[in-house]
Amino acid sequence: MECNIDRNLKDCNCTYSCEKKGKCCECIRYHRMRGELPACYFSDDAEKTYDRSVEKFIATRKKR
Repeated sequence: MECNIDRNLKDCNCTYSCEKKGKCCECIRYHRMRGELPACYFSDDAEKTYDRSVEKFIATRKKR
């Protein structure tokens, strides 16, 4: 399976600049190793905090 970076970038809401942007499999692997979730799991407002913790994800979902 080939990575479609152009299509991935259209849906990526990550505002952090890194070499994994648009490479979802690399991004997910990176964040899993750190016990985090990637930006695409968060709303745009929550993403801008750069807090990728599971706790932050749960807290933002409870507010809805």
